[in-house]
Amino acid sequence: MLALRRPSVLPGFGPTLGFALLYLSLIVLIPLAALFFRSADLGFDGFLRVVSTPRALAAFRLTFGAALFAALVNAFFGLLLAWVLTRYRFPGRRIIDGLVDLPFALPTAVAGIALATLYAPNGWLGSLLDKVGIKVAYTPAGVFVALVFISLPFVVRTIQPVLQDLEPELEEASASLGANRWQTWRFVVFPVLLPALLTGFALAFARALGEYGSVIFIAGNLPGRSEIVPLLIFIQLEQYQYAAAAAIATVMLLASFVLLLLINLLQRWASKRHGE
Repeated sequence: MLALRRPSVLPGFGPTLGFALLYLSLIVLIPLAALFFRSADLGFDGFLRVVSTPRALAAFRLTFGAALFAALVNAFFGLLLAWVLTRYRFPGRRIIDGLVDLPFALPTAVAGIALATLYAPNGWLGSLLDKVGIKVAYTPAGVFVALVFISLPFVVRTIQPVLQDLEPELEEASASLGANRWQTWRFVVFPVLLPALLTGFALAFARALGEYGSVIFIAGNLPGRSEIVPLLIFIQLEQYQYAAAAAIATVMLLASFVLLLLINLLQRWASKRHGE
């Protein structure tokens, strides 16, 4: 007997897959392939020479270092914020929950201007910090502050659904068996949250790597000190160094591919743990 096919409002598998692949190729694959081919014009030695200049290495160190540090900080405070918003009821909770999504909706240029105004030497916080010898605006610290601001929602919104689905009975059973609060957190709650926490960390790290608009207003953009990789790519393009810009962008693209693979592996791991 012929198996009955489930009716669908969309065309068959072949046309649907063809249109999907065509759209993906036009929007993603072809531009990325062009980037690789453009950087290949330099040759392997030329590619290494461009990406290993002192200015490029300093930009890579700052971008990857600040993004990693910002993701680590948000992994801790994002978990704490998600826990408070999920487990407690207090006045203004919905307002705070809505403010978490503000970096999603706020244009990055607006965020950068707001942070620069706030942390400038004559700003509200900057003037106070300046009295104790701490400078944030127009320094590498400003890059870190901007990356923390734009990447926080990725951690919070990744952990919140897992916390909401976590059954309180598990914690009650742990307490009834004689476990204290720390033991319940360490052996019951945290293992469930760990996959989501790692995924949120990876998403925050990936988002911070590609940030541009909010950083350039507060970083100062000093070559070798507070210049990020996206800005260096833009400067190379302004100087008509297209192959050099493509080479630096290729390094960032490869890093993004690695992070994307890591995120997919973490999500698969989380799905298997959830299934168990």
